[in-house]
Amino acid sequence: MTTAAITGVTARAVVTPMKRPLRNAFGVIDAGPLVLIDVKTDQGVTGHSYLFAYTKLALKPLVLLVEEIGRELTGKALVPFELMKIMDAKFRLLGWQGLVGMAVSGLDMAFWDAQGQIAGKPVVELLGGSARPIPAYDSYGVLDAAADERTLRSARDEHGFRAIKTKGGHGDLATDEAMIESLRTLLGPDMALMLDFNQSLDPAEATRRISRLAVYDLTWIEEPVPQENLSGHAQVRKRSEIPIQAGENWWFPRGFAEAIAAGASDFIMPDLMKVGGITGWLNVAGQADAASIPMSSHILPEASAHVLAVTPTAHWLEVLDFAGAILAEPLDIIDGKVTARGPGLGLAWNESAVAKYLVR
Repeated sequence: MTTAAITGVTARAVVTPMKRPLRNAFGVIDAGPLVLIDVKTDQGVTGHSYLFAYTKLALKPLVLLVEEIGRELTGKALVPFELMKIMDAKFRLLGWQGLVGMAVSGLDMAFWDAQGQIAGKPVVELLGGSARPIPAYDSYGVLDAAADERTLRSARDEHGFRAIKTKGGHGDLATDEAMIESLRTLLGPDMALMLDFNQSLDPAEATRRISRLAVYDLTWIEEPVPQENLSGHAQVRKRSEIPIQAGENWWFPRGFAEAIAAGASDFIMPDLMKVGGITGWLNVAGQADAASIPMSSHILPEASAHVLAVTPTAHWLEVLDFAGAILAEPLDIIDGKVTARGPGLGLAWNESAVAKYLVR
């Protein structure tokens, strides 16, 4: 069987609408700045993936990086592990963090998507697994139990979610506690409730707040301190009655090896666009298995459903929909779970919507 080859790479920037703004400790995200990646092959198949750029300022640089890297890979065999080695060698001296790491990760996801399409199978099957429903949580910014009651009841009763995540750190301890207390009252004791501080606290303040919030039966506290402060995470974890979650901002498998060695968290949640795409995720899944650490995903739910299905310590899939507006088939949530779709990653663009939200 002849191995497919890359014949071209293109990237486009779009800014998608969000159903509701996402408020965190540092501000408000009110739209989805995305980079759509297309990898063409000599088999007549185009692999797709997308990146969430966090800010519109990063869109044009990301598009340029993806296309420039893709230009250098054109003509090479579509073999994701070998292509990752090539990109590693190219950027070893520059480093993997930031936009370069996101571009590399996005390309890797598109490579796997193309492989799946060529094989006529979902990526999860290429990885040796099968599509299965993954428990998901509905992810929000700062919530108000009174103002958001209808939304939260809909998430539970109409979509079947059994877990909700909210953001904290936007005010003082009393603000956080009032929000969590009211949410726990609204949701009841059987719903999982997670709290994300988005790196906004120092270890002492994080410890103080967690101590007060422990009575509300939280599933985890996420990123209580800056992500690079591994010793700070470990300090908080040692004193915390609530499990600590982190990892969305740790880069590539090496970053997770360092965090696990530091005892930085009870749980980990790689982001496919920062961990090295699917190729990088598989490496981290092995590390999590060896260390018996439950592993969840961060955003990118369509692709995450594939990799979590082959992750030995799979925990929760995050549902935070930035791409639904430009997908031909938006994410399908059944009984609070997400199942991988194919072929490939199951991604196809709604081109009329892409044209509407395109950044020129």
